[in-house]
Amino acid sequence: MARKLTQFILAGMIGGVLVGFVLNRTFAPTDPALAAIADYLKLFADVFLKLIKMIIAPLVLATIVTGIAGMGDSAALGRIGGKALAWFITASLLSLGLGLILVNLLQPGTGLAFKAAATVGDLAVKDLTFRHFVLEIFPTSIFDAMAQNNILQILVFSVLAGVGISALGERGAPLVRGADALATLMLHITGYVMRVAPFAVFGALASVIATKGLGILVTYGVLVIEFYGGLLLLWALLIGVGALFLGRRVLTLLRYIRQPILLSFSTASSEAGLPRLFDELDRFGVPRRISGFILPLGYSFNLDGSMLYMSFASIFIAQAYGIHLPAGTQIAMLLTLMVSSKGIAGVPRASLVVIAATLTQFHLPVEGIALLLGIDTFLDMGRSATNVVGNAMATAVITQSEGMLQPLRDPDADVLPAPHDTPEHGRRGLNIDPSA
Repeated sequence: MARKLTQFILAGMIGGVLVGFVLNRTFAPTDPALAAIADYLKLFADVFLKLIKMIIAPLVLATIVTGIAGMGDSAALGRIGGKALAWFITASLLSLGLGLILVNLLQPGTGLAFKAAATVGDLAVKDLTFRHFVLEIFPTSIFDAMAQNNILQILVFSVLAGVGISALGERGAPLVRGADALATLMLHITGYVMRVAPFAVFGALASVIATKGLGILVTYGVLVIEFYGGLLLLWALLIGVGALFLGRRVLTLLRYIRQPILLSFSTASSEAGLPRLFDELDRFGVPRRISGFILPLGYSFNLDGSMLYMSFASIFIAQAYGIHLPAGTQIAMLLTLMVSSKGIAGVPRASLVVIAATLTQFHLPVEGIALLLGIDTFLDMGRSATNVVGNAMATAVITQSEGMLQPLRDPDADVLPAPHDTPEHGRRGLNIDPSA
Protein backbone atom coordinates (compact mmCIF):
# COMPACT_ATOMS: atom_id res chain seq x y z
CA MET A 1 0.00 0.00 0.00
CA ALA A 2 2.86 2.39 0.80
CA ARG A 3 4.21 2.04 -2.75
CA LYS A 4 0.79 2.61 -4.36
CA LEU A 5 -0.57 5.25 -2.00
CA THR A 6 -1.33 7.69 -4.82
CA GLN A 7 -3.50 5.14 -6.60
CA PHE A 8 -5.34 4.30 -3.37
CA ILE A 9 -5.98 8.00 -2.66
CA LEU A 10 -7.38 8.51 -6.17
CA ALA A 11 -9.57 5.44 -5.70
CA GLY A 12 -10.79 6.88 -2.40
CA MET A 13 -11.64 10.19 -4.09
CA ILE A 14 -13.63 8.50 -6.85
CA GLY A 15 -15.36 6.15 -4.41
CA GLY A 16 -16.24 9.02 -2.09
CA VAL A 17 -17.85 11.05 -4.89
CA LEU A 18 -19.87 8.04 -6.09
CA VAL A 19 -21.07 7.02 -2.61
CA GLY A 20 -21.89 10.62 -1.73
CA PHE A 21 -23.88 11.04 -4.95
CA VAL A 22 -25.88 7.84 -4.30
CA LEU A 23 -26.66 8.93 -0.74
CA ASN A 24 -27.68 12.40 -1.90
CA ARG A 25 -30.09 10.88 -4.42
CA THR A 26 -31.42 8.25 -2.00
CA PHE A 27 -32.28 10.48 0.97
CA ALA A 28 -34.17 13.76 1.14
CA PRO A 29 -31.99 16.77 2.05
CA THR A 30 -33.86 17.23 5.35
CA ASP A 31 -33.78 13.54 6.30
CA PRO A 32 -32.00 13.14 9.70
CA ALA A 33 -30.64 9.79 8.52
CA LEU A 34 -28.65 11.53 5.77
CA ALA A 35 -27.05 13.92 8.26
CA ALA A 36 -26.19 11.02 10.57
CA ILE A 37 -24.61 8.94 7.78
CA ALA A 38 -22.64 11.94 6.50
CA ASP A 39 -21.41 12.65 10.01
CA TYR A 40 -20.13 9.08 10.40
CA LEU A 41 -18.47 9.19 6.98
CA LYS A 42 -16.70 12.40 7.97
CA LEU A 43 -15.38 10.57 11.04
CA PHE A 44 -12.65 8.97 8.87
CA ALA A 45 -11.34 12.38 7.81
CA ASP A 46 -11.65 13.85 11.31
CA VAL A 47 -9.59 11.03 12.83
CA PHE A 48 -6.97 11.29 10.09
CA LEU A 49 -6.57 15.05 10.54
CA LYS A 50 -6.29 14.64 14.30
CA LEU A 51 -3.49 12.10 13.78
CA ILE A 52 -1.74 14.47 11.37
CA LYS A 53 -1.98 17.35 13.83
CA MET A 54 -0.61 15.03 16.52
CA ILE A 55 2.53 14.58 14.39
CA ILE A 56 3.11 18.16 13.21
CA ALA A 57 4.22 19.91 16.43
CA PRO A 58 6.96 17.43 17.47
CA LEU A 59 8.04 16.98 13.85
CA VAL A 60 8.45 20.73 13.28
CA LEU A 61 10.27 21.17 16.59
CA ALA A 62 12.67 18.29 15.94
CA THR A 63 13.44 19.15 12.32
CA ILE A 64 14.12 22.83 13.00
CA VAL A 65 16.35 22.10 16.02
CA THR A 66 18.40 19.49 14.17
CA GLY A 67 18.51 21.60 11.02
CA ILE A 68 19.80 24.74 12.74
CA ALA A 69 22.16 22.83 15.02
CA GLY A 70 23.53 21.05 11.94
CA MET A 71 23.77 24.27 9.95
CA GLY A 72 26.64 25.39 12.14
CA ASP A 73 27.17 28.60 10.20
CA SER A 74 24.96 31.40 11.54
CA ALA A 75 25.66 33.42 8.39
CA ALA A 76 24.19 30.60 6.30
CA LEU A 77 21.14 30.52 8.55
CA GLY A 78 20.57 34.25 8.14
CA ARG A 79 21.14 34.05 4.39
CA ILE A 80 18.67 31.20 3.92
CA GLY A 81 16.11 32.89 6.19
CA GLY A 82 16.45 36.13 4.24
CA LYS A 83 15.93 34.34 0.91
CA ALA A 84 12.90 32.54 2.33
CA LEU A 85 11.25 35.74 3.57
CA ALA A 86 11.97 37.52 0.26
CA TRP A 87 10.31 34.64 -1.63
CA PHE A 88 7.32 34.56 0.74
CA ILE A 89 6.62 38.30 0.50
CA THR A 90 7.01 38.31 -3.29
CA ALA A 91 4.82 35.22 -3.70
CA SER A 92 2.13 36.67 -1.41
CA LEU A 93 1.98 39.92 -3.38
CA LEU A 94 1.90 37.95 -6.65
CA SER A 95 -0.95 35.73 -5.41
CA LEU A 96 -3.00 38.61 -4.00
CA GLY A 97 -2.42 40.72 -7.11
CA LEU A 98 -3.35 37.86 -9.44
CA GLY A 99 -6.60 37.29 -7.56
CA LEU A 100 -7.40 41.01 -7.75
CA ILE A 101 -6.72 41.17 -11.50
CA LEU A 102 -8.73 38.03 -12.30
CA VAL A 103 -11.80 38.96 -10.26
CA ASN A 104 -11.90 42.37 -11.99
CA LEU A 105 -11.47 40.87 -15.45
CA LEU A 106 -13.92 37.99 -15.00
CA GLN A 107 -16.50 39.80 -12.81
CA PRO A 108 -17.94 36.55 -11.31
CA GLY A 109 -20.20 38.41 -8.85
CA THR A 110 -21.59 41.08 -11.17
CA GLY A 111 -25.37 40.87 -11.55
CA LEU A 112 -25.80 37.96 -9.14
CA ALA A 113 -27.56 39.97 -6.38
CA PHE A 114 -27.18 37.07 -3.96
CA LYS A 115 -28.81 37.08 -0.54
CA ALA A 116 -26.98 35.58 2.43
CA ALA A 117 -28.33 32.07 2.93
CA ALA A 118 -26.31 30.96 5.97
CA THR A 119 -24.96 32.39 9.17
CA VAL A 120 -21.34 33.39 9.28
CA GLY A 121 -20.70 32.16 12.80
CA ASP A 122 -18.22 33.53 15.28
CA LEU A 123 -15.29 35.03 13.38
CA ALA A 124 -13.23 36.87 15.98
CA VAL A 125 -12.15 39.70 13.73
CA LYS A 126 -11.60 42.12 16.59
CA ASP A 127 -8.40 40.29 17.48
CA LEU A 128 -6.99 40.50 13.95
CA THR A 129 -4.72 43.52 14.46
CA PHE A 130 -1.01 44.18 13.97
CA ARG A 131 -0.48 44.25 17.75
CA HIS A 132 -2.23 40.89 18.07
CA PHE A 133 -0.08 39.47 15.26
CA VAL A 134 3.17 40.56 16.94
CA LEU A 135 2.12 39.14 20.29
CA GLU A 136 1.05 35.87 18.68
CA ILE A 137 4.54 35.34 17.24
CA PHE A 138 6.10 34.78 20.65
CA PRO A 139 5.02 31.85 22.83
CA THR A 140 4.45 32.14 26.55
CA SER A 141 5.04 28.38 26.77
CA ILE A 142 6.37 25.94 24.20
CA PHE A 143 4.00 23.32 25.61
CA ASP A 144 1.01 25.59 25.03
CA ALA A 145 2.22 26.35 21.50
CA MET A 146 2.60 22.64 20.74
CA ALA A 147 -0.79 21.85 22.25
CA GLN A 148 -2.39 24.39 19.90
CA ASN A 149 -0.22 23.40 16.91
CA ASN A 150 0.82 27.04 16.56
CA ILE A 151 3.56 26.58 13.96
CA LEU A 152 4.75 30.18 14.13
CA GLN A 153 5.36 30.03 17.89
CA ILE A 154 6.98 26.61 17.63
CA LEU A 155 9.22 28.04 14.92
CA VAL A 156 10.40 30.90 17.17
CA PHE A 157 11.21 28.56 20.06
CA SER A 158 12.89 26.00 17.81
CA VAL A 159 15.13 28.61 16.17
CA LEU A 160 16.26 29.86 19.59
CA ALA A 161 16.77 26.29 20.82
CA GLY A 162 18.73 25.31 17.69
CA VAL A 163 21.02 28.35 17.97
CA GLY A 164 21.47 27.72 21.69
CA ILE A 165 22.35 24.06 21.17
CA SER A 166 24.89 25.05 18.51
CA ALA A 167 26.52 27.38 21.03
CA LEU A 168 26.79 24.55 23.58
CA GLY A 169 29.11 22.58 21.30
CA GLU A 170 29.75 19.03 22.52
CA ARG A 171 27.47 19.47 25.52
CA GLY A 172 24.58 19.99 23.14
CA ALA A 173 25.34 16.88 21.06
CA PRO A 174 22.99 14.60 23.08
CA LEU A 175 20.13 17.06 22.53
CA VAL A 176 20.81 17.09 18.78
CA ARG A 177 20.81 13.28 18.68
CA GLY A 178 17.58 13.24 20.69
CA ALA A 179 15.90 15.72 18.34
CA ASP A 180 17.13 13.75 15.33
CA ALA A 181 15.70 10.55 16.80
CA LEU A 182 12.40 12.33 17.50
CA ALA A 183 12.19 13.50 13.87
CA THR A 184 12.87 9.95 12.65
CA LEU A 185 10.20 8.60 15.02
CA MET A 186 7.63 11.10 13.75
CA LEU A 187 8.35 10.10 10.15
CA HIS A 188 7.84 6.44 11.04
CA ILE A 189 4.51 7.33 12.66
CA THR A 190 3.64 9.32 9.54
CA GLY A 191 4.12 6.14 7.51
CA TYR A 192 1.59 4.36 9.71
CA VAL A 193 -0.91 7.24 9.56
CA MET A 194 -0.68 7.45 5.76
CA ARG A 195 -2.16 3.97 5.53
CA VAL A 196 -5.56 5.37 6.56
CA ALA A 197 -5.34 8.34 4.18
CA PRO A 198 -7.43 6.71 1.39
CA PHE A 199 -10.23 6.05 3.90
CA ALA A 200 -10.04 9.66 5.11
CA VAL A 201 -10.26 10.94 1.54
CA PHE A 202 -13.22 8.65 0.87
CA GLY A 203 -15.07 9.79 3.98
CA ALA A 204 -14.42 13.50 3.49
CA LEU A 205 -15.70 13.62 -0.10
CA ALA A 206 -18.61 11.23 0.51
CA SER A 207 -19.81 13.38 3.42
CA VAL A 208 -19.66 16.66 1.49
CA ILE A 209 -21.33 15.31 -1.67
CA ALA A 210 -24.00 13.46 0.35
CA THR A 211 -25.15 16.62 2.16
CA LYS A 212 -24.61 19.27 -0.53
CA GLY A 213 -24.86 17.24 -3.73
CA LEU A 214 -23.07 17.83 -6.99
CA GLY A 215 -25.64 20.49 -7.78
CA ILE A 216 -23.90 23.07 -5.60
CA LEU A 217 -21.00 23.03 -8.06
CA VAL A 218 -23.48 23.91 -10.81
CA THR A 219 -25.06 26.71 -8.77
CA TYR A 220 -21.69 28.34 -8.15
CA GLY A 221 -20.12 26.85 -11.27
CA VAL A 222 -18.82 30.10 -12.74
CA LEU A 223 -17.13 31.13 -9.50
CA VAL A 224 -15.59 27.69 -8.96
CA ILE A 225 -14.33 27.40 -12.55
CA GLU A 226 -12.85 30.90 -12.59
CA PHE A 227 -11.22 30.44 -9.19
CA TYR A 228 -9.63 27.14 -10.21
CA GLY A 229 -8.53 28.76 -13.46
CA GLY A 230 -6.76 31.38 -11.36
CA LEU A 231 -5.11 28.66 -9.28
CA LEU A 232 -3.87 26.93 -12.45
CA LEU A 233 -2.43 30.22 -13.65
CA LEU A 234 -0.70 30.66 -10.27
CA TRP A 235 0.69 27.11 -10.56
CA ALA A 236 2.05 27.99 -14.00
CA LEU A 237 3.77 31.09 -12.61
CA LEU A 238 5.27 29.19 -9.67
CA ILE A 239 6.45 26.35 -11.91
CA GLY A 240 7.88 28.87 -14.38
CA VAL A 241 9.92 30.58 -11.65
CA GLY A 242 11.00 27.17 -10.37
CA ALA A 243 12.13 26.16 -13.85
CA LEU A 244 14.46 29.17 -13.97
CA PHE A 245 16.42 27.65 -11.08
CA LEU A 246 15.72 23.91 -11.36
CA GLY A 247 15.41 23.45 -15.13
CA ARG A 248 13.59 20.29 -16.14
CA ARG A 249 13.97 19.00 -12.62
CA VAL A 250 10.98 21.17 -11.65
CA LEU A 251 8.72 18.61 -13.35
CA THR A 252 10.39 15.86 -11.33
CA LEU A 253 9.60 17.86 -8.18
CA LEU A 254 5.90 17.89 -9.08
CA ARG A 255 5.99 14.13 -9.58
CA TYR A 256 7.65 13.59 -6.21
CA ILE A 257 5.18 15.74 -4.27
CA ARG A 258 2.03 14.36 -5.90
CA GLN A 259 0.99 12.51 -2.74
CA PRO A 260 1.13 15.58 -0.43
CA ILE A 261 -0.78 17.55 -3.08
CA LEU A 262 -3.50 14.90 -3.33
CA LEU A 263 -3.78 14.59 0.44
CA SER A 264 -4.14 18.33 0.93
CA PHE A 265 -6.60 18.62 -1.95
CA SER A 266 -8.87 15.77 -0.93
CA THR A 267 -8.93 16.65 2.79
CA ALA A 268 -9.03 20.45 2.19
CA SER A 269 -6.19 20.86 4.68
CA SER A 270 -2.67 22.10 3.95
CA GLU A 271 -1.46 20.49 7.18
CA ALA A 272 -2.46 17.03 5.94
CA GLY A 273 0.36 17.07 3.40
CA LEU A 274 3.11 18.54 5.59
CA PRO A 275 4.61 15.37 7.14
CA ARG A 276 4.65 13.60 3.79
CA LEU A 277 6.11 16.70 2.13
CA PHE A 278 9.21 16.47 4.33
CA ASP A 279 9.61 12.86 3.22
CA GLU A 280 9.26 13.59 -0.50
CA LEU A 281 11.63 16.57 -0.41
CA ASP A 282 14.22 14.28 1.21
CA ARG A 283 13.90 12.01 -1.81
CA PHE A 284 14.06 14.97 -4.19
CA GLY A 285 17.43 15.93 -2.72
CA VAL A 286 16.62 18.74 -0.28
CA PRO A 287 18.66 18.35 2.94
CA ARG A 288 16.46 18.09 5.99
CA ARG A 289 18.27 20.98 7.65
CA ILE A 290 16.96 23.21 4.83
CA SER A 291 13.42 21.86 4.53
CA GLY A 292 13.13 21.64 8.32
CA PHE A 293 13.67 25.39 8.53
CA ILE A 294 11.86 26.69 5.43
CA LEU A 295 8.69 24.55 5.40
CA PRO A 296 7.43 25.49 8.89
CA LEU A 297 8.19 29.13 8.10
CA GLY A 298 6.32 28.78 4.82
CA TYR A 299 3.26 27.27 6.48
CA SER A 300 2.94 30.51 8.46
CA PHE A 301 3.94 33.06 5.80
CA ASN A 302 3.64 31.45 2.36
CA LEU A 303 0.06 30.30 1.76
CA ASP A 304 -0.16 31.21 -1.93
CA GLY A 305 -3.51 29.57 -2.61
CA SER A 306 -5.11 31.24 0.41
CA MET A 307 -3.71 34.62 -0.65
CA LEU A 308 -5.30 34.38 -4.10
CA TYR A 309 -8.59 33.23 -2.55
CA MET A 310 -8.78 36.12 -0.09
CA SER A 311 -8.40 38.87 -2.70
CA PHE A 312 -10.67 37.02 -5.16
CA ALA A 313 -13.40 36.41 -2.56
CA SER A 314 -13.33 39.92 -1.08
CA ILE A 315 -13.97 41.63 -4.42
CA PHE A 316 -16.47 38.91 -5.43
CA ILE A 317 -18.61 39.77 -2.38
CA ALA A 318 -18.52 43.47 -3.27
CA GLN A 319 -19.58 42.61 -6.83
CA ALA A 320 -22.39 40.34 -5.62
CA TYR A 321 -23.85 43.22 -3.60
CA GLY A 322 -23.43 45.67 -6.49
CA ILE A 323 -20.81 47.78 -4.68
CA HIS A 324 -18.26 49.46 -6.94
CA LEU A 325 -14.75 49.72 -5.51
CA PRO A 326 -12.29 52.16 -7.13
CA ALA A 327 -8.78 50.98 -7.96
CA GLY A 328 -7.24 52.84 -5.02
CA THR A 329 -9.58 51.11 -2.55
CA GLN A 330 -8.81 47.72 -4.06
CA ILE A 331 -5.06 48.31 -3.75
CA ALA A 332 -5.58 49.36 -0.11
CA MET A 333 -7.53 46.11 0.43
CA LEU A 334 -4.68 44.14 -1.12
CA LEU A 335 -2.13 45.69 1.26
CA THR A 336 -4.47 45.10 4.20
CA LEU A 337 -4.81 41.43 3.25
CA MET A 338 -1.03 41.21 2.83
CA VAL A 339 -0.40 42.32 6.42
CA SER A 340 -3.35 40.75 8.23
CA SER A 341 -2.95 37.33 6.61
CA LYS A 342 0.44 36.82 8.26
CA GLY A 343 -1.14 36.38 11.67
CA ILE A 344 -3.61 33.61 10.85
CA ALA A 345 -1.52 30.50 11.57
CA GLY A 346 -3.58 28.11 13.66
CA VAL A 347 -6.80 30.19 13.43
CA PRO A 348 -9.88 28.08 12.53
CA ARG A 349 -11.41 29.08 9.18
CA ALA A 350 -8.46 31.44 8.88
CA SER A 351 -9.15 32.75 5.38
CA LEU A 352 -12.72 33.66 6.32
CA VAL A 353 -11.44 35.48 9.41
CA VAL A 354 -9.13 37.66 7.31
CA ILE A 355 -11.83 38.32 4.69
CA ALA A 356 -14.32 39.29 7.40
CA ALA A 357 -11.83 41.69 9.00
CA THR A 358 -11.07 43.28 5.63
CA LEU A 359 -14.75 43.66 4.72
CA THR A 360 -15.40 45.32 8.09
CA GLN A 361 -12.54 47.76 7.65
CA PHE A 362 -13.78 48.84 4.21
CA HIS A 363 -17.47 48.99 5.25
CA LEU A 364 -18.53 46.10 3.05
CA PRO A 365 -21.29 43.64 4.12
CA VAL A 366 -19.64 40.97 6.28
CA GLU A 367 -22.70 38.73 5.85
CA GLY A 368 -21.53 38.31 2.26
CA ILE A 369 -19.22 35.59 3.56
CA ALA A 370 -22.33 33.43 3.85
CA LEU A 371 -22.40 33.35 0.05
CA LEU A 372 -19.17 31.37 0.09
CA LEU A 373 -19.88 28.97 2.96
CA GLY A 374 -21.73 26.47 0.79
CA ILE A 375 -18.77 25.92 -1.52
CA ASP A 376 -15.94 26.86 0.82
CA THR A 377 -14.88 23.22 1.15
CA PHE A 378 -14.49 22.85 -2.62
CA LEU A 379 -12.56 26.11 -2.85
CA ASP A 380 -10.44 25.12 0.15
CA MET A 381 -9.39 21.92 -1.60
CA GLY A 382 -7.78 23.89 -4.42
CA ARG A 383 -6.10 26.50 -2.26
CA SER A 384 -4.74 23.85 0.14
CA ALA A 385 -3.11 21.95 -2.73
CA THR A 386 -1.68 25.24 -4.05
CA ASN A 387 -0.19 26.03 -0.64
CA VAL A 388 1.73 22.73 -0.82
CA VAL A 389 3.04 23.47 -4.32
CA GLY A 390 4.14 26.98 -3.34
CA ASN A 391 6.06 25.85 -0.27
CA ALA A 392 7.67 22.90 -2.04
CA MET A 393 8.78 25.16 -4.89
CA ALA A 394 10.18 27.76 -2.48
CA THR A 395 12.15 25.13 -0.56
CA ALA A 396 13.62 23.52 -3.69
CA VAL A 397 14.57 26.85 -5.31
CA ILE A 398 16.25 28.21 -2.18
CA THR A 399 18.15 24.93 -1.75
CA GLN A 400 19.36 25.15 -5.35
CA SER A 401 20.40 28.78 -4.90
CA GLU A 402 22.54 27.69 -1.94
CA GLY A 403 24.21 24.98 -4.04
CA MET A 404 22.94 22.30 -1.67
CA LEU A 405 20.57 20.30 -3.88
CA GLN A 406 21.54 16.62 -3.81
CA PRO A 407 21.02 13.81 -6.35
CA LEU A 408 17.54 12.34 -6.69
CA ARG A 409 16.59 9.23 -4.75
CA ASP A 410 14.13 6.59 -5.83
CA PRO A 411 10.67 7.96 -4.92
CA ASP A 412 9.76 4.54 -3.47
CA ALA A 413 13.04 4.00 -1.60
CA ASP A 414 13.43 4.40 2.15
CA VAL A 415 14.68 7.85 3.09
CA LEU A 416 18.22 7.88 4.48
CA PRO A 417 19.02 10.06 7.50
CA ALA A 418 19.73 13.65 6.41
CA PRO A 419 23.37 14.69 7.00
CA HIS A 420 24.02 17.11 9.86
CA ASP A 421 27.75 17.79 9.46
CA THR A 422 28.90 21.35 10.05
CA PRO A 423 28.88 22.90 6.56
CA GLU A 424 31.48 25.06 4.91
CA HIS A 425 29.58 27.58 2.77
CA GLY A 426 26.61 25.23 3.09
CA ARG A 427 28.32 22.29 1.32
CA ARG A 428 30.45 20.14 3.61
CA GLY A 429 29.00 16.70 4.36
CA LEU A 430 26.67 16.80 1.38
CA ASN A 431 26.71 14.61 -1.72
CA ILE A 432 26.26 17.51 -4.13
CA ASP A 433 24.67 16.80 -7.49
CA PRO A 434 27.38 17.68 -10.07
CA SER A 435 24.70 18.80 -12.52
CA ALA A 436 23.07 21.19 -10.02
